[in-house]
Amino acid sequence: MADDESLPVVSFGNLMSEGTALSRRGLHDKALGCFNDALKLRAGDKHCLITRSKCFLKLGDTENSLKDAEASLQIDQTFPEGLYQKAETLYTMGDFEFALVFYHRGRRLRPDMHKFQLGINKAEEAIVNCIGNPSSLKLESKEELCFVSRQAELRSKKDNQKQQNKPKDQKDQKQTKKQNPKIERQLLGQLYADKAFLEKLLKDEDLMQSSTRQGVKVLDLVLGGISYLNQRRDFWQQQKPIYARAYERKALRQERRRDKKQKPSDTSRSITKNMEDIELALARGSAEESCRKAERLLKTVQMLSDNEVPNKNELIGYLHSCIGNAYLAMGQMDAALRSHRTDLDFARQNSLTDGVSRALDNIGHVYARMGKFQQAINIWEEKIPMAQSSLEKAWLFHEIGRCYLELDKAEEAQDYGQKSLQSADEEGDVEWQLHANVLMAQAQVKLKDYQSAILTFERALEKAKLVPSEAAQNGIVA
Repeated sequence: MADDESLPVVSFGNLMSEGTALSRRGLHDKALGCFNDALKLRAGDKHCLITRSKCFLKLGDTENSLKDAEASLQIDQTFPEGLYQKAETLYTMGDFEFALVFYHRGRRLRPDMHKFQLGINKAEEAIVNCIGNPSSLKLESKEELCFVSRQAELRSKKDNQKQQNKPKDQKDQKQTKKQNPKIERQLLGQLYADKAFLEKLLKDEDLMQSSTRQGVKVLDLVLGGISYLNQRRDFWQQQKPIYARAYERKALRQERRRDKKQKPSDTSRSITKNMEDIELALARGSAEESCRKAERLLKTVQMLSDNEVPNKNELIGYLHSCIGNAYLAMGQMDAALRSHRTDLDFARQNSLTDGVSRALDNIGHVYARMGKFQQAINIWEEKIPMAQSSLEKAWLFHEIGRCYLELDKAEEAQDYGQKSLQSADEEGDVEWQLHANVLMAQAQVKLKDYQSAILTFERALEKAKLVPSEAAQNGIVA
């Protein structure tokens, strides 16, 4: 009976592995079925939700992709993969501004994950592309003023109505003039020219009184565009001091010092582009290509000076991590382990705390995939002091407990289940309270403490009803 209780854990892992393999081969429909079955066995597993979200996104189902990403964040608000997947889905849906917010939020939590910076870069570029560059436009007719994005028009509709009822055009213009032009130019970048262009149009009274073919007043469109750009200016004024890292500041200072032919910004853009290619290759299942590009970029970065790459040590460590992840995706466990070990040694040598935590996490996953549960336990136990939140501890304790359960060490599994439950209680997280109770109950079954197991399963059932999760309720009752 004890052996029967452990089967769902193994089945969940098999379903995840099979689904991931199918997805890499482009069989996303079949992969989706595996992830659905896996979630029936372990309802609310945030890693499975994110994997299914990626599958939905590849199938073009952005609505369900967003739902799964948000569901993972309800379980763990600081889950970096959940933040990244939500940002990626929003970006695909064309909500570039909201995507940018979550890219920034993810980079604040995990500055070592370079893909958040890549997301920020592409979201910023997309926002600029949506607005367009007015220097390339020639207004031959009044209707061409519709170059102002539809998104900006819709979002500023309420503001326009208020301005229509209470005209404050002159006050708005005066307030705009009061802004420091140098600061505003830095905040808006290329969009500063757009704002100046729209402000000049306001002086043409005849043009402002006219309407487009769709019946929209030109004045409303221009004011909407200015309002939108003011919101962008305020957004960047708020975000830059919070999220700007040393890499950006150093690169900017070097760019001013160096000759135009040797701008470090060119190096930075090249590295950023290569990192994006590495991430995209792995995301679409081209692990070999991702690995090859990461190894090539690693050699290039190692040859550059610290002045050319201010965050050189962080980048080298992250590239070793990328190579390890690519090898893991290819099923080359020994090679993956070597790369993540290199990442760990390098992070320790350079006192990179985030890098150490990341490497330990990855090494533990590789060991668990290899079936070396004791080694995974040793590594993850080393990571415990680095856990930065109760939720992270709840997950870590749970995974260690699962490994002990696989080793038939039920007492240790029960102890870590209790620790996971305590951390989940501290955070008030019902999902992890559910997982911890199920782990403890399965350990108690192996210990043949059936009375305690029944009580613990009953507590887990109560949590499953609160989530709510019908699949989890059915599994617990069974």
